[in-house]
Formats: sequence, structure tokens, C-alpha cells
Amino acid sequence: MINGNTNGIKDYILKELEETCEEKIERGKFLKKEIVEKISEISIKINKEISIAIDRNGKVVDINIGDNSSAKLPKIEIKEKRLSGIRIIHTHPNGNSKLSDVDISALIELQLDAMIAIGVNPDGKITGIGIAFCNVENNIIGYEEYRANNLESIEDYSYLDKVAEIEKALRLREIQDENKDYAVLVGRESMASLEELKELADACEIETVDIILQKGNNIDKSFYIGKGKVIELARVKQIKGANLIIFDEELSGIQIRNLEDAIGCKVMDRTSLILEIFARRARTREAKIQVELAALRYRSTRLIGFGTSLSRVGGLGNRGLGETKLELDRRKIKENIHNLKEELEKIKKTRGTQREKREKSGMGKISLVGYTNVGKSTLRNLIVSTYCKENSNKTEDVFAKDMLFATLDTTVRVVELSDKKEVAIADTVGFIRKLPHDLVEAFKSTLEEVIFSDILVHVTDAHSENLFQEIQVVENVLKELGCQDKPTILALNKSELVSEEKMLEIKEKLSHYEIIEISAKQNKNVDKLLEMAVAKLPQTMKKVEYIIPYSDTSVSAYIHSNGIVEEEEFLGEGIKIVAVVDEKVYNKCRKYMISE
Repeated sequence: MINGNTNGIKDYILKELEETCEEKIERGKFLKKEIVEKISEISIKINKEISIAIDRNGKVVDINIGDNSSAKLPKIEIKEKRLSGIRIIHTHPNGNSKLSDVDISALIELQLDAMIAIGVNPDGKITGIGIAFCNVENNIIGYEEYRANNLESIEDYSYLDKVAEIEKALRLREIQDENKDYAVLVGRESMASLEELKELADACEIETVDIILQKGNNIDKSFYIGKGKVIELARVKQIKGANLIIFDEELSGIQIRNLEDAIGCKVMDRTSLILEIFARRARTREAKIQVELAALRYRSTRLIGFGTSLSRVGGLGNRGLGETKLELDRRKIKENIHNLKEELEKIKKTRGTQREKREKSGMGKISLVGYTNVGKSTLRNLIVSTYCKENSNKTEDVFAKDMLFATLDTTVRVVELSDKKEVAIADTVGFIRKLPHDLVEAFKSTLEEVIFSDILVHVTDAHSENLFQEIQVVENVLKELGCQDKPTILALNKSELVSEEKMLEIKEKLSHYEIIEISAKQNKNVDKLLEMAVAKLPQTMKKVEYIIPYSDTSVSAYIHSNGIVEEEEFLGEGIKIVAVVDEKVYNKCRKYMISE
């Protein structure tokens, strides 16, 4: 029985092909010259590719006719630690005997005993033979390729020894964890951006098995990358054992669907990967709502599936069933977005109340901002542990780890500096290049701590190869938040990893910033950083002279605890104190004031 594209082929040719393939190949022989020559002759005659599948007993178990460039393969049972027991011989009527990407992909995916391509020129002459076998290297199923010039040199090749060698390697191979994701990364912008995508994948516990950089600016509307690159990607996926493809850019719903159909595995883009990380890291109710809100906005523009085709089926009125389903999905997402926004607004009001209390106290507000994974949380933990009041029960550390987006939740802690001045320190979510707009929008309520801050400390990783690009990314996000004009100090963190020569070069390029070298890990210059920040805070401190009656010595103690006492003298009528105090102390002790 001949399968495939038999339209227009005369019956006598099909019968001739079928009779030729009824011949058996002697067990242990690689191929039979007469069979290969005959299918090559017929292939040129009909100008179509012919493929035959042969089992280890030498019997042809499938014959398939394709077009002039490809033929379909039979259904083959894939065995876990063995080859399939089938070798495929097929013709290339274009004369090129080189195995194609599709050939190699089929060899690995079906774990064939061998894949053989016969190049045939228009005269029916065999131009060469391409042969490939599977192999196992670094626990990954790959391939090795050979070329032969004539059939005689390989007809008696004892390929069963080769098969036994391959199957031995397959038995020793460790099977990949089915629950783990192995990804191929694809991008256009630059290798630096793809390296960052790899870090994002690592943060999501996804192992990267290969990275592909697509050159050129032409975006394919159907696949984002060219069709040739899609075929290459399918081949890489098979060779590397990947079960996930991640694109460095945002894809449309149609592109994701088309790519998944063509490659045969899950496809996601940079935005959905970042959303996945955010969903895993969100700890507070507010952060979880914000992530869910961003995810819903992302999904709302990618509602695809059966809707388009079902809309033609017909239904109530003039609308199709598919269209109705899509409308229901959209309505449900809109309702969820509305409900989440309302809940977020309630949390925002609570945050606003807390902020108002700090504002009334005249307390300065300093926000730590910066690219993700530059050490903001480490710096915050150091400041809080060093300067938090002894009686404070809010000194717990925030999660700080060498990974992207270790911290999602904004935390605000009040610290008391050596001059008794209290300031609020806010740690914020890290920024990143190509940070999805929906995420910036969703996290705006959290980032309001940045908007209402008096001073921004822009923390950077001075040791990063992409330092200047990362600074620009952060400035772009701050601009989007309307905070680009706030007083800012640029803190070059991890300075212990940078040579003096390199640091001078960095400072020269960033000379228009107010800069300080710090090391949160080694507690280097952190006190100086705080001094610089406090010096930039709005001056609410006042120098005041008090006379405190001996009957109210508790007021004297209060001033000592909450102000900076410069002079103290015990007089007949009471205790004379000259102190520098903030607005809160000033208002509370106003009745004892004699001058300011």
C-alpha cells in the first residue's frame, strides 16, 4: 500500500514501485542497491520525493510519496531507551544528497535506526548519499552525519553493530525530569538581552539548553521569525531535548499559536515569563493582586483559539458560537480587572493613610530604586539592622538573593540615625529592560512610595557589564512615573569588585550624577550615603531654647530622646535646654519654648 501524494501518478508506475518494495533486504545489510536505484528512477520520473521505511528484518513496512521536496513519515512507536527499529531511505530529486533540517529532526524525534537521503539528478543518476545516526552526548540525543558517493560502498555496511552501540548509550542516558522545563531562547535585539532572558529563566527554575539570535529587522506577522528559522528551531528543540521556547520579545496570540503548532511545544514570550516570576514571588496580598491584574491585561489582548472558526457556525441572531465565547471571555476578564482595581484602591487608601502620618511627623522619605538584582534589598536590610530603634519589632529582613526580582513587595521601615533624626526607608521592586507596560501600570500603587519620596537613592551594580544601559532603563521607568526630577544620589554598589582604574572610568562617564561608591555586602560607605541623603532632605529641624520646670522633667527626657541637645543648664526656675528638634518635638514642647 502506497501512501502520500499519489494524485496524477499512473497506476502502472505505482504498481512498479510497490512490486520493487516487496523485495526483502537481507538482514544485517544496510540497503539493497536495486531497490534504491529503482525508487530513484521513479522519483525523477514523477518529480516527487519517495520515502521507504525498513525494519530490522529487511522488510519495507511503508512507502510514501511526497512532493518534490518532502514526503510524510509513517507513524512510529517511540521507545524510551531504544531506537525505533526503523530506518528511512528517501530520495531528493533536486540532486542534493545533504540531509535537511526536517530529516535530522525526524531522525531524533522518532529515534530512527538511520536516516538516508539519496540525491538524484534529472538524468536519474545518483549524485551522493547522506546518512545520519543518532548519538548521545552530554546526556542529550544528537546526531552524527556521513556522506557516501556510491551505493556499493555502503550496501553491505553492518549497521546493526552501530545500532547496538547507540542503544547502549541510550540505556545509560539519564531521563530528563518530566516536571522540569528545558528551554531554547530566541531573540533579535542583542546577545546581552538574551543573557538577561537566561537569568529570568533561571529565576523561574527553567534550564536553558540553547540560545538563538535571529539577525535582521523583518518581523514575520505569522511566526515573528522567518519560516526557515522556525524549521531550524524545531530541529534544535529536538536535538537539545527542549520542551519550551521563550522569545525575548512580546508575541501576539496568533504568533504564539502558529509557533506552537509548527514546533510542537509550548511557546512563551518575555512578558509572560516575567509575569510567571512575579506570580511566584508575590508574597503580600497587594503584590498578588498587582500581578494578577497585569496578567489579565496581558491575556485580554491574546484571546485566541476556536473563536475565529466557530464564528461561522451560526447561532442566536447573526452571531457565531465562537464569537459569543470570546465575548464571554472578554467580559469575564473585564469584570475581574474591575474587581481587582477596587481591591487595590482600598489597599492604596491604607497606604496613603500611613504616608500621611509620616508626613505630619515631618519625617523624611528615602526610596531605594534601581535595576533588578543590584543589591537594593541587601542595602535595605543593612540600614534597617544598623539604625532601626532598639524597641522596634519591625526589623525583619526582606528576601535578598542573587537572582532577578528577588523582591516584589515594597517595604517601608523607619530608622533612627545617629543624630536622632528619623527617616523612612523604602525598598522597591527592581526595574528591567523591556519591563512590560502592564506591570509598570499595575505596580504604580506600590511605586507611589517612589513618587512621594523626598530623595531617591539609585542603587547600581558597578561591576555589571551593562551598567550604563541599566541606569538608562531605570531612568526611563522613573520618567514614566514622573519622578525624573527628584533629588537623586547614584550609589555604585559592589564597588569592592571593581578596580580603581575601572571605577575612575565609570565616574568620569557619570560625572553629571552625584555619586558615591558603596558596598552593601561589606558595609562600605553606607553611613556616608545616608549622610548625603539626609543632607538633601527638606530642612524641618529647628534650633530652640526651652525652660523645663522641675515638675515636668519627663519633657526634658523626651527632648533628650527625640532631639539633639546642644546645651543644658540647671537654673532656679527649671532646666534650660538648647536643642535641635524636628517638627513633632517642636509642636509638642511649644509651651516650654522661650526663643528659637
